Amino acid sequence: MTKGKYQRTQDYQSELPPPPVRWPLVLGLSLVLGIAVFVGVIVVTSETGLPERPSGAGARRLEFHNASQAGKAPQNTPHITVWWDDIPALLRESTGQRENASSNIHPGDYVGPEACRECHKKNYDSWSHHPHRWMNALADTSTVVGDFSGKSISYLGGKATFFKENGEYRMRLEREETQTYAIHQTIGSRFFQYYIGKQIDGPQTPKQPTDQQELDHVLPLGYWIEPGEWVPIVNVAHEEVPDGQRMDPFDAKSYQTNFCVYSDACDVCHTTSPLGDLLSGNANQLAREVPGNIQWEVANYLAEERPHWLPPQHRSLPDEQAVGVLNSLDAIPASEHAVTLGISCESCHLGCREHAEHPEILPAFFPYSPHLLSGSVDKPTDLGRTHDNVNWACGRCHSGERPQFAGGMSTWNSTEYSDAMRGSCYSELKCTDCHNPHQAIGQKWSSTPAKDDALCIKCHQQYASEEAQAAHTHHQPGSEGSRCMNCHMPRINEGMQDIVRTHTIFSPTNTDMLHANHPNACNQCHTDKSIDWTIDNLENWYGSKFDDNKLQREYANRSQSAALGWLQSENEAVRKVAADALFRTRSKWDRDTTIQEALINSLDDPFLLNRQFALRGFEGMLGVKLRETGYRFYMTPEERKKHMAELRKIIRAAFAETTLPNDE
Repeated sequence: MTKGKYQRTQDYQSELPPPPVRWPLVLGLSLVLGIAVFVGVIVVTSETGLPERPSGAGARRLEFHNASQAGKAPQNTPHITVWWDDIPALLRESTGQRENASSNIHPGDYVGPEACRECHKKNYDSWSHHPHRWMNALADTSTVVGDFSGKSISYLGGKATFFKENGEYRMRLEREETQTYAIHQTIGSRFFQYYIGKQIDGPQTPKQPTDQQELDHVLPLGYWIEPGEWVPIVNVAHEEVPDGQRMDPFDAKSYQTNFCVYSDACDVCHTTSPLGDLLSGNANQLAREVPGNIQWEVANYLAEERPHWLPPQHRSLPDEQAVGVLNSLDAIPASEHAVTLGISCESCHLGCREHAEHPEILPAFFPYSPHLLSGSVDKPTDLGRTHDNVNWACGRCHSGERPQFAGGMSTWNSTEYSDAMRGSCYSELKCTDCHNPHQAIGQKWSSTPAKDDALCIKCHQQYASEEAQAAHTHHQPGSEGSRCMNCHMPRINEGMQDIVRTHTIFSPTNTDMLHANHPNACNQCHTDKSIDWTIDNLENWYGSKFDDNKLQREYANRSQSAALGWLQSENEAVRKVAADALFRTRSKWDRDTTIQEALINSLDDPFLLNRQFALRGFEGMLGVKLRETGYRFYMTPEERKKHMAELRKIIRAAFAETTLPNDE
């Protein structure tokens, strides 16, 4: 979990003589997004003054800086400034922006997806089947995909049962004690479905009532759709940890430590809320990839649109209480104020009432409101479908921090836009160049490699000819080694059930990755080759230079398969990528029993997710049904020990008997 950076700055000097500075507030607005923790760079300033501050005088502000602008001083990066009081008049003048009498981010500006259907039927119908649409929904027969027929699983010495009662969905956990949870909402429906609910029966933590019986939260077991199997949830509240450190849902203390309140942690990106609400309670998340400066007067907006969220005499609140109000806003359940559960049209297009009533007026892609200022005299804000505005529509949610490889790429998914901004090409590239926002990707990426290459070549015309491609890639045109994304967007990112491509576009000569013994694109295809083989080729082909001392320190055996070395790494993300690469390239190493045995050991990896991916990889590669042996990837080390000998026997036999795939 990262920590916020707190710093003191000078108060805004309004046209009125400012009273003396009292003190800075040291605050942390911590936000869990989807399934991870993000904390903005927070600057809090305050001034003493009269109980009721004059308009524009004694203004108090919070600043949230664009976290993707690595290496730049905060004052040079786009930011969102949240003013508790009025935006000072001098600042209003300096923007050079006309007063907006209308808005596209207030609750009344949103009309909901049904209003779009008549004119945009094709997009509406595609969106209706999109994972965005079903990212969050009320739990009923039309949305729940899990098996609630009384199915039970054993986990950590306890029993979990999934059933229906009085037409409602239930989850019961039994070990030393029994707790029953009512399920109220669903999360997702593409690969997994998780559930939101709260405890309705069973003991509370002694002497300390828990939130389990009071607040809707992400429940500890979810449904893996492809195999039709109940499994422990992953990457929620905290990043994954090895066996013995994961949440034990049958233990009250462990459960509470990993407790993830849905309204406080997830629904900011799993639902569609008015952007004015999000600017008020979640400005730190929106600021992560904001393309330009925004000034937002929060108390005036709340007084006008959400007065029940404000205490009486809110202008005279002490600083601590004013910030406390803002801290509390992201804990208000989205069901009480969202446009829709799930992600619908106006999550990206912003409030479209004006467009719905007057179709000739196109929706804006940047927010405007009487309570919001942006741009400057020299550079007015373009509200249209610009490169930055379109990308920010995605970046508002697909941004944040994850564990990283040595090259800065995230090891697991959902922060694709932040990853994209760490690499090349996104000064010109838009997310929508590759992704149709209205059309679901499906279980697998459906575009052909040739189409993917064509997207890259649109900007990189110097590689349009086959001769140029061969000279650049040193591989036969049309082969896997000539494909742009295989080299520049390799599969190193943990998806829901597959290793997927990173959105950081980078070179296979990246020295940080190679020096750290982290996955490189060359050895992900050439899994039988050593790191020295790779280094030699990169030096000969591209003139790359590498530090031999660093290589010597990080590679225990520079002549063995580099992928085998990754499989033996102390980094669980590196091991996961290694197993995936080996599953994809079996014909390259099929007779190497050392690699076979190391890969089998992935089924006994100390990280649950690594075992899950290994199980799926073996069953897909060899056509064996390892689940039929009774093995479950979520078993304890002692339970797995009883199955490993049989698994080795089955897998070794399958290696000997199956026909090699043609992956050349």
